Amino acid sequence: MTDSVLVLNSGSSSVKYSVVQPMSGVTVADGIVERIGDDPEVPDHRAALDAVFAALAQDGHDLDELGLVAVGHRVVHGGPDLYRPTVIDDAIVQRLQQLSALAPLHNPPALLGIEVARQALPDLPHVAVFDTAFFHDLPPEAATYAIDRDVAHEWHIRRYGFHGTSHQFVSEQAARYLDVRLTSLRQIVLHLGNGASASAIVGGRPVETSMGLTPMEGLVMGTRSGDVDAGIVMYLWREAGMSVEDIETMLNRRSGVRGLGGEIDFRELHRRIDAGDADARLAYDVYIHRLRKYVGAYVAVLGAVDVITFTAGVGENDAVVRRDALTGLTAFGIEIDEHLNESPSRAARRISADGARTTVLVIPTDEELAIARACADVLGGAGSDG
Repeated sequence: MTDSVLVLNSGSSSVKYSVVQPMSGVTVADGIVERIGDDPEVPDHRAALDAVFAALAQDGHDLDELGLVAVGHRVVHGGPDLYRPTVIDDAIVQRLQQLSALAPLHNPPALLGIEVARQALPDLPHVAVFDTAFFHDLPPEAATYAIDRDVAHEWHIRRYGFHGTSHQFVSEQAARYLDVRLTSLRQIVLHLGNGASASAIVGGRPVETSMGLTPMEGLVMGTRSGDVDAGIVMYLWREAGMSVEDIETMLNRRSGVRGLGGEIDFRELHRRIDAGDADARLAYDVYIHRLRKYVGAYVAVLGAVDVITFTAGVGENDAVVRRDALTGLTAFGIEIDEHLNESPSRAARRISADGARTTVLVIPTDEELAIARACADVLGGAGSDG
């Protein structure tokens, strides 16, 4: 079989996996193992990886016959120094452990996945690919928080940005779809899934992004608040007697669309809105308002926009969100064609009106393919750690 890469995305309670051929872009197999720790058959990440191997075997994919050349691991936070695809050794694991405080909900489960995968597949190179990589070279005015500079320097506080693998992949696919040079485009990419982020990209290089030190900043998300006044944290700590851990959990897990409307699935949210549910309506309106605010801000940052692209679960599949996010922006050259927007197609496609100055696209993201290709690049000598 053609060389392939096993891509693992380890969360606290799930492991997503794909076997991808980097050269052809073919996904040989994929799936997810869920309820780690809750399901007695999957008590920990070691059992989850065994379940991955069992699922591959059940689908007729023997590990020895898959042609695996590497295992690629999605790692959310690489901190200030780790940003290129990086072959994992004990020293890298130690550095990632030190970064866990910057992404306490994401990096620890990724490290667990790395640990068990290195034990299970010791003869393969393991490569970390970082969500923060694409945004490593944000312009200083976009990356810098206006706080005491000595504190920021000592504690590595800056805007790192996340979902970078998706933003880079989708922006490159947009140029390919339009058959124009990537370096000629001013783009806004809207990655709208359970986690959501926006980016402004000029000539293939990001100049702004909505997430910051952590993946909590920016757009309203499924369970995360996005932008809030930092004073809320101090107020709740001082007046409500909430601990820092309680506040962090609330902002990450009990906020966003779920915190306002009690629902994370946008299909159900729409059904509840249609039934007259006021909480669902408010949750949706807040979500759209924040999204439109970022689109407007990025139009100002870019000066003009050649292409806006929707991607990820909500962005690719929810025509109502796409319509409401961009309605009324014809003065900026942004106009959606209603018929094209409502097409059930799952392929890359244009949904902007004929003659609109800004092209609006829907492009499926493929972070697994991007990770697999990053692994192939680094093993071919194209990169190392930062």
